[in-house]
Amino acid sequence: MFYQFYELNHAALQPARAYADAMKFIYSSPLNPFAATPFGRSIAAGAELFERATRRYGKPEFGITHTVVNGDEAEVSEEIVWQKPFCHLVRFNRTLPEGSPRGPKLLIVAPMSGHYATLLRGTVEAMLPHAEVHITDWIDARSVPLAEGAFDLDDYIDYVIEMLHAIGPDTHVMAVCQPAVPVFAAVALMEARNDPFRPATMTLMGGPIDTRRSPTAVNNLAMSKDIDWFREHVIMTVPWPEPGFMREVYPGFLQLSGFMSMNLDRHITAHKDFFFHLVREDGDSAEKHRTFYDEYCAVMDLTAEFYLQTVESVFIRQDIPHGTMLHRGERVDPSAIRNTALLTVEGENDDISGVGQTEAAHDLCVNLDPSKKQHYLQPQVGHYGVFNGSRFRKNVVPRIVAFMNEHGAKPATE
Repeated sequence: MFYQFYELNHAALQPARAYADAMKFIYSSPLNPFAATPFGRSIAAGAELFERATRRYGKPEFGITHTVVNGDEAEVSEEIVWQKPFCHLVRFNRTLPEGSPRGPKLLIVAPMSGHYATLLRGTVEAMLPHAEVHITDWIDARSVPLAEGAFDLDDYIDYVIEMLHAIGPDTHVMAVCQPAVPVFAAVALMEARNDPFRPATMTLMGGPIDTRRSPTAVNNLAMSKDIDWFREHVIMTVPWPEPGFMREVYPGFLQLSGFMSMNLDRHITAHKDFFFHLVREDGDSAEKHRTFYDEYCAVMDLTAEFYLQTVESVFIRQDIPHGTMLHRGERVDPSAIRNTALLTVEGENDDISGVGQTEAAHDLCVNLDPSKKQHYLQPQVGHYGVFNGSRFRKNVVPRIVAFMNEHGAKPATE
């Protein structure tokens, strides 16, 4: 019933949000003489702060319209090239001059851990000048009708394999955070089956391959509880009239509260600063706050079966490093990886996936030639900086591009 109470509370606050929105409009209007006073700006700022703190944030857009390839500006458009009930595969098409190399094909597997794939907007933008980029656009579980069936970790792995088949041979795959494990498992299965569509390279970034190394607060929480605790405390049923009515999920609002609580003082300070930026008419700083929290607060529900299986397999039992992970009864054997080159990237200050957790993949790929293995630790960045930001663009992207070019086939041309 907790999910239902959350929805009722959100609905009950609708008149207050409408009133706050009206007050912001009134005290921001140039026709109101109070709008130019500290008093008026304080009323408008407080009203906006209340409205933003109580709204439900919708799925953001990627909004990428242009990129630069080999010094030439290219228009970018999105196209769904493969889809299933829980995921769309989006390709970013670039208008390149005739005869211009398209670059390697890259599948970016976005995390299904609460936020939408648009959280990797900066990752996509950074890779577009160098590759033909595809990304997994996961669907909010509350919007998927129960008739579409379940979606668990096994399905996730199947989706990755199917998408690699859809894109074609000599594709490169990049897993950011949570999908490091299912992507690693998918590649191991494809190698064991001698699948011709196995990726040329696999880049794992800040992922929990072996959570026994440098355990973080997230890892310790998972280890301190059994799976029944998670089932009883965080799994809820989607309320009516959502399309996913009666589907069991791990709700996005619970995930967001968890994200916030990890750095609560930082978020409180950020919102206090936002208020004063508005009062002082510091528009640039206020807009940066809006941009960040529009993305950060946009969260999606996860299916209960996927969430529980991931917690149990990855964080509680650590199946991958123990060699006990199964996919529909078939053992996931990392030693089968002999062809797909492996690049791992970690952040020195990562408080989600500790240092060494992603690098552990190298130790598991015992039959992969050392020339096909590479690890990079980015200094002075946390989890987000592993796949976004200035240090990512300056230090990480060139390594990924060089790695793909070294171990991939010669790129095709337009």
